[in-house]
Amino acid sequence: MFFTDSHCHLSMLDLHSNTHPNGLADVIQQAKDAGVMRMMSISVGLDDHIVLSKIANQFAEVGYSIGVHPCESFEVMQRATVDYLVELAQPEKVWAIGETGLDYYHSTENVTEQKACFVRHIHASQSVKKPLIIHTRSSKKDTIDILRAEQATHGIMHCFTEDWDTAKQALDLGFYISFAGIVSFKNASDLREVAKQVPLDRLLIETDSPYLAPMPHRGKANEPKYVPFVAKALAETLGQSIEDIAQITSDNFARLTGLEPLRHQSI
Repeated sequence: MFFTDSHCHLSMLDLHSNTHPNGLADVIQQAKDAGVMRMMSISVGLDDHIVLSKIANQFAEVGYSIGVHPCESFEVMQRATVDYLVELAQPEKVWAIGETGLDYYHSTENVTEQKACFVRHIHASQSVKKPLIIHTRSSKKDTIDILRAEQATHGIMHCFTEDWDTAKQALDLGFYISFAGIVSFKNASDLREVAKQVPLDRLLIETDSPYLAPMPHRGKANEPKYVPFVAKALAETLGQSIEDIAQITSDNFARLTGLEPLRHQSI
């Protein structure tokens, strides 16, 4: 069975350990050994594409996104014009736009620019027809309101931790819901109840590595090789086999991004 990690930060991993003597090559190989055959490495800063494009060109299993996280500085967000985002999104290995969105938990200083930058990402996504990756924290109403107002219909609600009402509104717009390791935590029963209501054809899994390692690795540095544990938690929650969750979520990601399904790939 093949897994897809729809959201990881390969450029943020701590590679200075005995488990990675060959650096990122070991991370990718360990992921492949665990059956993870597709990984999307996510931009948080506007210049992340420089490193991420090199990684994606080195490893067939890796694609990347371009965009600006809402917690970046005012100056960085302002640089993210629609034209520049569209320019950065041209390479084939750019699979998505983001992560973008709103975060009022960490900062409310730049709310106006967060919203404006979010809108520009939406317009860039619509121009290049590549999905958005949405980050929302303490901002669910404004996030949904902007997506609806800008007629955004194509993307991922990443590392979803909100309630069913928010999930349903995103689903009604056409978005996919991605669950990270949090869904495996003992205190995440409410989130598992949300997961039970998400249609299988809109379900994705991710690590958000190096953050939020799933059980039984909680508290450790996260890596793409742990995404099967997210699949396992969802399989148990949904009464599905892990093989089914692996195929369903990989097929969903391929459909969303326009990539070939993994079972047809020779990577």
